Amino acid sequence: MLVPNNHTRPLTTAEWYEEQVENTIAQLLRGGVLLSACVVIIGAVLYLGSSPMAHVSYRTFNGEPEQLKTVHGIVRWAFSGHSRGIMQLGLLLLIATPIARVIFSIFAFAIEGDRMYVTFTLIVLAVLLYSLFGSFLVA
Repeated sequence: MLVPNNHTRPLTTAEWYEEQVENTIAQLLRGGVLLSACVVIIGAVLYLGSSPMAHVSYRTFNGEPEQLKTVHGIVRWAFSGHSRGIMQLGLLLLIATPIARVIFSIFAFAIEGDRMYVTFTLIVLAVLLYSLFGSFLVA
């Protein structure tokens, strides 16, 4: 029977750096999700508080206002205090979280000097950005 060794060896510099990068990525993802959730909740509370007894008609479809169809419009509406803009800003923050993680990973791999992973991560970033903004390029 194998007994686990309770003696831990000191981490090498590379292992320490890798652990720090993993912890930073975890904090980045956790912080992004929590921030976006808080922003969406604040917007939802403001939205529900502004008209708590509003009757919703499901017979007609009312799309988003034109101001909420662009990132610039969403940010402008959110900072003007419009509850719908605040909720959509929270969703934009949620979308930006994995992109920030990929960008951080590019810098971490570059500091390590790992050109192959920098290249792969740049490809992942390009695919993410194309999936978000590619419709503007095709149109």
